[in-house]
Amino acid sequence: MAIVVVGGQTRNIGKTSLVAGLIAALPELEWTAFKITQFGHGICSADGKPCACEDGPHTIAISEERECNPETTGTDSARFLAAGAVRSFWVRTRQGQLADAMPRVRKELAASTNAIIESNSIVGFLRPDVYLTVLDPANLDFKASAAAYLEQADAVLWIGRPGSAAFQEEPWQRARNKPQFFLEPPSYTNAALTQFVAERVGRAAAVGR
Repeated sequence: MAIVVVGGQTRNIGKTSLVAGLIAALPELEWTAFKITQFGHGICSADGKPCACEDGPHTIAISEERECNPETTGTDSARFLAAGAVRSFWVRTRQGQLADAMPRVRKELAASTNAIIESNSIVGFLRPDVYLTVLDPANLDFKASAAAYLEQADAVLWIGRPGSAAFQEEPWQRARNKPQFFLEPPSYTNAALTQFVAERVGRAAAVGR
């Protein structure tokens, strides 16, 4: 079993589209997909709505998606099923409490043929066989989790092409010597990236045997 993790510097830069694109491009890998969302203060993990709860069952929620029509559910986990995932989970926790969800996540990983996870922070709890990070040099927002794990990325996926000035600044500078792929909407995938992922997953499977 191989684990692919897709992270990115901030929200709304194509991570979900990339995950769905890889699932669709490599259906033979029989993906189990995970969307991990960490909510901030005052937001309930159960439904993503404002809540006064501070502990108890509302700190973690993990649900397996059963509906493969994202237009009906509005969820990224349904989008992953629609792309061809065998199973799909949405993991919600409070910010900084992902560790509490890891026993269930590990249980589902153990039952998977191959797994693809949309998250940065998961890299703090497991070592994926492939870690891809999506960067957009036109966007100044950079999550702390994305910056913290950038060194561990196996490849950098650019939305647009970075100018030379971007590579003079942290954390961009740490991305310059990694394999580079340049992505375009709407799929955010291409043949070169798909081949890269397939080869890494195949290598992991060979080691596992």
